[in-house]
Amino acid sequence: MSFKRACFHPSALYYFCCLIFDRNRVLTERKKKSYNQDAHLNYCAQGFYNTALFFRQLKNSFVDCLQLFQFWQKTLKDIGSQFGTSIHSYFVFLTWLLMFNIFSFLINFSFLAIPQLIAAQSNHLSFTSLEFLTGAGYFTNTVLYSGFYTNGTIAKIENASPYYMQLAYIFTIGIYFITCFLSLIYSMAKSFRNHLVMAQMHSRNAAKLLCIWDFNVVDEKAVQMNQKNISTQIKVKMMAVTLKLLIHQELSLQQRILHISIHLAMWFLSLGSAVASCAGIYFFSLVNLELFLNEENTQLQNEASMLILPIVVCLFNHVMPFLYSFSSLVEKFTYPRHQIYTAIIRNVILKISIIGILCYYWLNIVALSKVECWETLIGQDIYRLLIADFVCCLLGSFFGEFLLRLIGTKCYKKLGVPEFDIARNVLDLIYAQTLTWIGIFFAPLLPAVQMISFFIIICVKKISLMKNCQPPRKAWRGSQMNTIFVFLLFFPSFAGVLSVIAVTVWRREPSEACGPFRGLKAPFEAISGWISVLTSSPSSGWVVWIYHNLIESTHFFFILSIIVLHFITQLVNIISGRKIVP
Repeated sequence: MSFKRACFHPSALYYFCCLIFDRNRVLTERKKKSYNQDAHLNYCAQGFYNTALFFRQLKNSFVDCLQLFQFWQKTLKDIGSQFGTSIHSYFVFLTWLLMFNIFSFLINFSFLAIPQLIAAQSNHLSFTSLEFLTGAGYFTNTVLYSGFYTNGTIAKIENASPYYMQLAYIFTIGIYFITCFLSLIYSMAKSFRNHLVMAQMHSRNAAKLLCIWDFNVVDEKAVQMNQKNISTQIKVKMMAVTLKLLIHQELSLQQRILHISIHLAMWFLSLGSAVASCAGIYFFSLVNLELFLNEENTQLQNEASMLILPIVVCLFNHVMPFLYSFSSLVEKFTYPRHQIYTAIIRNVILKISIIGILCYYWLNIVALSKVECWETLIGQDIYRLLIADFVCCLLGSFFGEFLLRLIGTKCYKKLGVPEFDIARNVLDLIYAQTLTWIGIFFAPLLPAVQMISFFIIICVKKISLMKNCQPPRKAWRGSQMNTIFVFLLFFPSFAGVLSVIAVTVWRREPSEACGPFRGLKAPFEAISGWISVLTSSPSSGWVVWIYHNLIESTHFFFILSIIVLHFITQLVNIISGRKIVP
């Protein structure tokens, strides 16, 4: 009875009710807190989803806009169906370089040319048509060349921050080269993965025969194009089988010795011709500079004399590869890809040697000479080289391939219709792009010239290919060609350009009378002066830290070089370890 009385005592009931109330209050608070957390997570997830969706839509819109300008897609499909994947890869590479130069022109024009045009004075020089060939005259005092740019600040708009041209110039060029570096690395990795790793994971021969036809295709032109594509791919496979059977046929000792002797003789001739070409170009470059510094000559004579060097370089650049192409007829390679790779290596040695001797002439002779504005002179030299190379490319397409077709069909029919020389044409593109990269520092709007040149080359090469050339007699699988092209563009082309720009920025004293870096001992001093100003600002301490610990650190660039070399080595190891012979 005492227990029942205790349980129903008013104080006990009051205490029990308080416990229940507190428990309910705690549970309610926990539910509210959990609900708030879930709502917060839902809001965050929704925000991330909306952001990702926005960027995806932006990417799709950007791709759609690019496709509107890529009106050459039908041309590429026609070329691929009629001439095979190897020639198709050349035109894909050409259009890719065209997009590269469009991007470069937009960046330089937006951040360098427009601010300079706002602050520049009018050009009082008279314009003649000769400027399109020489790049001098009226073009000298324009935004085309770096010597025209101011070394001060631009403040034409009231209540706006001044525009520091020195910093804008070096940061724009630097960010552009960083973008090119990342783009080339990404393109190499993607191309290696798609063409040399994933493509070899399984055999696709049965799939090509049984599953390649698209029964949704009803248009007559599309049907014919697919038929040509399939026939070309089957021809490649059959040719590979035939070549394997030929390889297994053992050669006699005399035939092997003759075969090796011919290859060694051709390599000796190609290397000797490259050395002789460099010696001739160096001699003509010295003559070219003496004629320019001769005060007795008139301005017209000086401009005309400056055309000697680009004409000589153009002749060596386009005559020697034709000789290399004829030498392949004597060597008689078993595999078509060996013939193309050998021609590519010989052309690379020739063109890199020519560019190397020109860079030595510009940075060690012109930059240290008595020229009033050596940056503009180098920019004009590169402009003339690009124009001469473009003209020779057009002449080679119109007359070279055209005359070879006439000779092969009318005079000496054993030659037949000429084939499209992939190695020579690809190396011409890489040579022109290398000159453009070097010239960007001395002529920021040089990509505009190259953009127009590449657009015309696409049209001319397509017409010449259709009219004067035939599909390769030795058809072969060309899916790896894009990888080879991008790799050659990265090394030695882009790597060499970075070396030239580094020497110019860190080691060469700018002209005293022109250019955005006049008055400095080196262009990089513009960054050093800016960092010294930022040191007094606590909010900019992270910029100062990056400059001292990364930009000025040799260890950082050494580690970066090791990472890039390791990346390339891993790609090569992947190819060697995972590629399966079909």
